[in-house]
Amino acid sequence: MKAFILLTLLTTLVVIFFQYSRSRNLKKLFIALATFGGIISLGIMGNITRQVMPLFMAHLILMVLSWGGLIFYLIREKYYWWIIFSPVLTLGLFLVLEFLTGSGHELM
Repeated sequence: MKAFILLTLLTTLVVIFFQYSRSRNLKKLFIALATFGGIISLGIMGNITRQVMPLFMAHLILMVLSWGGLIFYLIREKYYWWIIFSPVLTLGLFLVLEFLTGSGHELM
């Protein structure tokens, strides 16, 4: 599974730079790289939701949709920001749940 994730990351970077070499569109390159970094950051931050498994699964599904939004932007040049940054919803929901219920790891 880790090899598949790494292969997907590298393939996405290759597609981004291939698109740039064909079109020489610097704006599209910077938008794609910033979005790529944002999606990676959301994936790393999503590890905090692992304590609540249904929320973690929802975060994983939204990450796949987010990655699809980036690929769609690379192919069709339509930027759907609400799809790409949808994993922020699960992170926000997790923080609200932690605020309301507590972390469950309090000291005695």
